[in-house]
Amino acid sequence: MINIRTDLVLEAREIYKENHKNEPDIDGIEVIEESEKDIKVTTVKVKSQEGAEKIGKPKGNYITIDMPKFTAYDGETMDRVSMVVAEILERLITIDTEKTVLIVGLGNWQVTPDALGPKVTEKIMITRHLKTIMPDVIDDSVRPVCSVEPGVLGMTGIETAEIIKGVVEKIKPDLVICIDALAARRVERVNATIQIGDTGISPGAGVGNNRKQINEENLGVKVIAIGVPTVVDAVTITNDTIDLVVDSLIKNSSNGTEFYKMLKSLDKNEKENLIKEVIASKNNTDMIVTPKDIDLIISSLSKIIANGINMALQPNMNMEEINKFMG
Repeated sequence: MINIRTDLVLEAREIYKENHKNEPDIDGIEVIEESEKDIKVTTVKVKSQEGAEKIGKPKGNYITIDMPKFTAYDGETMDRVSMVVAEILERLITIDTEKTVLIVGLGNWQVTPDALGPKVTEKIMITRHLKTIMPDVIDDSVRPVCSVEPGVLGMTGIETAEIIKGVVEKIKPDLVICIDALAARRVERVNATIQIGDTGISPGAGVGNNRKQINEENLGVKVIAIGVPTVVDAVTITNDTIDLVVDSLIKNSSNGTEFYKMLKSLDKNEKENLIKEVIASKNNTDMIVTPKDIDLIISSLSKIIANGINMALQPNMNMEEINKFMG
């Protein structure tokens, strides 16, 4: 498998298939495609260890929502996407209404592309404390929900997984939902895709900062992970641009075609490593790219995901009631 940064299982599968075109579909992996008008939903079920090893992702269920283009003022489209998020979460949440759910906003709230998790937790309907303080006011159908924003290792000096494990051991939730910013392989998926999975998450994996896994094995409780790719590796963009330029030269040039075809046939790993070395030599660092309007995008995405979570966790309340509760 090519060493390209991506947190998206759909992309990992695509990359494997691109590089094994003569092989049949991957054993142990099932793909189901659905659509809700202009919202595409793709479920990838990694059923075997062989399939997991081929695409480099753990066994489990991964649901990808491809969102239609929208603006921050397109409340109708945002609400429709929120409803799809809620429907998918309801499939994965198998605990009773009275059971406690812990929402974890992963990431660094001081760095906008990494602030998705904390921004979502700000908009979550928090009820666990109210069930104790105001039992006569809070209806029995309201699920107890709490949240935490553990920050990142560079800010706290503590592994994120250790903080979450400590909270889990203390409050004993029946489910943990983590929200984090991801990295994509393809530019067109940045801020346009939501991935929901039931295998947990490894904070920072997409940008090369692998931390301890936040999953059921380490926490002792089921973990659902929600993420949106907000960045893409500069090496990936450069690599894709070179391929597009070479394709254009092959198509439109009468001279040097054989040379261009030779460039096209270069090993992708070797080409990627060469680009990485050149970029690193000029900047002395890895380059991660994000759109210029990321502030507005994160605000919109956090609202979409938070509304989806709120609707899934409080199925007896409508959006109007939830918004009224949030004030």
